[in-house]
Parts: sequence; structure tokens; C-alpha cells
Amino acid sequence: MKAAFAPKYGQADVVEIRDLPRPVPQTGEVLVEVHATTVTRTDRETLRAHPWFARPMTGLMRPKQPVLGVDFAGRVAEVGAGVTGFSPGDRVFGLSPVRNGCHAEFVAVAADGAIARLPDTIPFHEAVVGEGVWYAHSNLEAFGLGPGQNALIYGASGAIGTAALQLAKVRDATVTAVVGPQHMALAHDLGADLVIDYTSEDFTRRPERYDLVFDAVGKTTYPACRRLLKPDGAFYASDLGPWGQTAWLALWSAIARTRRVAIGMPRDPRDVIGFLGDMLADGRYRAVIDSHYPLDDIADAYAHVATEQKTGIVVVDVKPG
Repeated sequence: MKAAFAPKYGQADVVEIRDLPRPVPQTGEVLVEVHATTVTRTDRETLRAHPWFARPMTGLMRPKQPVLGVDFAGRVAEVGAGVTGFSPGDRVFGLSPVRNGCHAEFVAVAADGAIARLPDTIPFHEAVVGEGVWYAHSNLEAFGLGPGQNALIYGASGAIGTAALQLAKVRDATVTAVVGPQHMALAHDLGADLVIDYTSEDFTRRPERYDLVFDAVGKTTYPACRRLLKPDGAFYASDLGPWGQTAWLALWSAIARTRRVAIGMPRDPRDVIGFLGDMLADGRYRAVIDSHYPLDDIADAYAHVATEQKTGIVVVDVKPG
């Protein structure tokens, strides 16, 4: 099978297209013929071994999983022994956050993992939004955002940010979105109650106070946003922050039991896949797609993600059509 292979850590140019053996589904596994996947910020960070202290998990000298990719959507090609919930030909989508492997024509995943049937009405390329939804949901769930509360989402135009905006509105929260000028219309369309252009206004100086400030891109800090918080408000982030600042503050916050700063730990991805298909089908969730790349050009997709200027997700069409 054709796959994107990372023989070493580095930038986009280290990714090679190779012919690899097709996985054989083991007991309890499903082999998926991948039609669409994504290149995400997580893929890019893993490729460049960032943060460095993650290497015991991702591989000390080179990627432990040289075929990256977390999101997948496609059709079941084979099922392993003991699998009763899926059959060859089923349209499916899901996440492979531990084993990765989705940047390939085939990927083997656990049948009881983060995989679900995909309604016929949803194109494969619109179903590969799972990772962004997973991270956004984990943070909103950890905070407990609910009706009547107000949240500010910094970076509400990326994969995690567009997911957080939409999920916050589903939770009946009031949402302020902070984006660049080119993304203001999108944020309004996704349901933001107030949209701020960070290039023309310092959002940290506004008079509003929030229950939650969520940094979806890892480019602001708790000290910068502290005055925006209500007395019992909290700053959550999807990233460690500059020089790991958010991680250290989150650790201190946990020790002090203040809940003031946190990085929402990933929840069970099966929960996300469980509700995401229904939300896509009934229109409560909209896939925001930046661009499409064929698998042969996946290095270009990595390079584009590295610019940190993408809107929503970057799709890799493994099997177009």
C-alpha cells in the first residue's frame, strides 16, 4: 500500500511516499481503506519532535510510529476474528490517536475503539474533523461550560477553534471569537455572538469578563488574559504555551486546587465519535475545510500547516471520490 513515511524527525521535507505492506487486521480489529485523512498541528509537532520531553513516548531518535495521521474516514476492507459490529463495505470514520497510521491507503484500528459508521449523507472529507473536536470537547467538558456562561475563544478559526466555537454554542454558551480579519465572517457564520479582530484591537483590554477563556492555538497566556476572567473563571489552553508557561501554571493551579489555569486532558475519543456523526448529519456541526491535498503531495500539506495560517482542517484525499 502507499503511505506517507517519516524515517526521521524534521520538517515537511523528511516525509516520503513509500510502498509498505498492507496491515492485516488482528483479532478484534477492523481494516479500513482510507478515503480521507488530515494533517494536523499534532502531526506537525510529532514530526518535529516537539515538545522534546515527549520523545520517550513518540520515539527517542526517530518517530516510533513513522506513519502518522490520527483522523480517518473510509470503508471497511476486512474485519479480524471476533468482530461483529462492522462488515466489509461499511462507511466508517474515527480516530487513531495512539497508533496513528492514517496517512496511508489502509489502517487497522480496534473495533471497540474510536470508530463509528458514517451516514451516507456525509462525504468522507467532511468526516475527518474528529481530532479538533476531540481536543475542543475535552477542554469544554473539563471546564464544564454550560448554558448562561460566556466564553472567549482565542484562535477560533483553526481546527480546534472552529470546533470549540460550535460546541460552545451547542452548550448554549455566549461566545466571543478572537480571529484575524479574514476569518471574521466565518466566526459569525459559526455562531459567535461577538467577533474581535486581534490585528486591530487588543482583546485583553476589553471590558467584558468571562467564565472561560480558551486558547485554541497556544499563542496567548494566562497573565495576558487574567483580567478578562470572572472571579471564578478559568483559562484553558490546547497547548503548553510559550516556553511551556501554561503547563507550569496549570500544574501549580492543580496543586493549589484553584482550577484557574488548565490544559484539558484528552477524554475518551470514543465519546466524541459517538456524537459527532449525528451532529454532522443533522447540521449542528459544520466541517470547516482549509484545503485538499492528494496523498502524493502530503509534504506540501505539512508545509502549509507549518505556516500556522490554516482555516479549519487540511484534508488529504487518499482515495478521491
